[in-house]
Amino acid sequence: MVARSALSWWRAARQAPAYAAVGRSWFVPAALALLAAVLALPVLALLVAALSWNDASWSVLRSMAATTLPGYAGATLALCVMVGLGVALVGSVTALTVTVFDFPGRRSAQWLLLLPLAMPAYVTAYAYTDFLQFSGPAQTWLRETFGLQGRVLPEVRSLWGAAWVFTFTLYPYVYLLARTALADRAAALLEAARLLGAPLRRRLLTVALPLARPAIVAGVALALMETLADFGVVSYFGVQTLTAGVFKAWLVMDDQVAAAQLAWLLLMMVALLLALERVSRRRLRYSSNRVDRAAAAEARPVRLRGAAALAAWLVCGLPVGLGFGLPVLFMLRPLIEGWDVLPWQSFGGWARNSLTLAAMAAALTTLGALALAYAQRQRPTPVVRLAVRTVGLGYAVPGAVLVVGLLLPVGWLQAAAPQAPWASWVTATVLGVLWAYWVRYTAVALQSLESGYSRVPSSLDDAARLLGRRGWRLWASVHLPLLHRSVWAAALLVFVDVMKELPATLVLRPFGWDTLAVVAHQMARDERLGEAALPALTLVLAGLVPVLLLSRALRRGETTAC
Repeated sequence: MVARSALSWWRAARQAPAYAAVGRSWFVPAALALLAAVLALPVLALLVAALSWNDASWSVLRSMAATTLPGYAGATLALCVMVGLGVALVGSVTALTVTVFDFPGRRSAQWLLLLPLAMPAYVTAYAYTDFLQFSGPAQTWLRETFGLQGRVLPEVRSLWGAAWVFTFTLYPYVYLLARTALADRAAALLEAARLLGAPLRRRLLTVALPLARPAIVAGVALALMETLADFGVVSYFGVQTLTAGVFKAWLVMDDQVAAAQLAWLLLMMVALLLALERVSRRRLRYSSNRVDRAAAAEARPVRLRGAAALAAWLVCGLPVGLGFGLPVLFMLRPLIEGWDVLPWQSFGGWARNSLTLAAMAAALTTLGALALAYAQRQRPTPVVRLAVRTVGLGYAVPGAVLVVGLLLPVGWLQAAAPQAPWASWVTATVLGVLWAYWVRYTAVALQSLESGYSRVPSSLDDAARLLGRRGWRLWASVHLPLLHRSVWAAALLVFVDVMKELPATLVLRPFGWDTLAVVAHQMARDERLGEAALPALTLVLAGLVPVLLLSRALRRGETTAC
């Protein structure tokens, strides 16, 4: 009876004008502002640390500028230049090949070029190291066959080796965006240029490449953000980038000030790349009317035969082989050779920990992204837009910066109240790991849900309101059924990203909660590559799922457009 009376009171209160006015005026914006503040806490903590520098902080910065900082900055810039040039060349050439030319197997090449997205960069690094190192099969065979002495091949654990791994792992970012930019109008414009007498080389240089330039720049920016965020490759190869410097300053030197300063410099580089990517995306707007589509349907790509078709296949097959095929084969060799000594008993626990964290993070981030997307749909106020933009910055924050940004406030609270258990709430707990995942991957889920909402006409909302469906009832009865595919896609993307995540998990995970990514990194670091192959290949299998779904969606979109 009491519960029924309380429920009746709550329903009457919700229907009261005062409640509606209060709810509209402050509740939703306040909740969104709180959510955005929680998700933006790492960046805000680094900002506070930067603004509160004292003489000791400047002394540490000057000391690093005279010792380690030039090396960190130089290695980071050199790696970014090499990777940027590499992914721009490979991604743009492959996109032009499958878009402008027609050759046997072209449709297969279009989705095969996406396979390196399933390979975590650190797994590719382990594979090439195992095969090309001094004691690996490649150098051993060359020495035995040709009677050579000493090292035959260059050391793969180097700056150029890291650039090689990143180039053939991250080029799909450029390939995918450039291919999308060229798909709608490239064929029609190239056909018009051909009718005007332009040779093939001029058509490619003056029509196709300028059309794809904004997409190429945006893809390069995304690839460089992934490069700056990486810890597994640079740590394993011994490349002293800013990311490796952050972990060294925090975990080895126990210098929070130096770690915060390096993290702030790294964050500034990421912010610059993010601004470049957004400017490039603004230029990715091409008008496409029925006349353009009809002309594109009548225009045909340049048909290749014989040696030209073989060259096209080599152009498309080489990146797939170097970024996916060879690393998988290289990891299968130690897996098969060490089959009897593989840690099968522990593998179940590692997989269970990875699946548990990934499932919880996927649910948490998807729910938060649903709330933000719905609020942006219903009331796109400045507060809501600011909250969405703030959350969108999370994915651009490197894992090393994220760890420092989360642990700095904990250190401040611990210094203010030494007896309080602040550190035990975040450090070495599931809560801390999930918080890091929530900050980093909410933007991934939000992007998928925003794409789903763009396909839901606003007229459905108006019709539902006329039928008495408002608020959360409108969301549950109208939006959610129409967004179920986008919701599952968002959860799947976050799930796979969390399975492969390394830096934040390595530092914040609870004791005894080793995941597949952490175990693969630790075993490879201890030169136990045969045992590392099992969790590494499991992560590759998990990464194949969204890649195959992405290729299927692209083929379906192309079929619909035709």
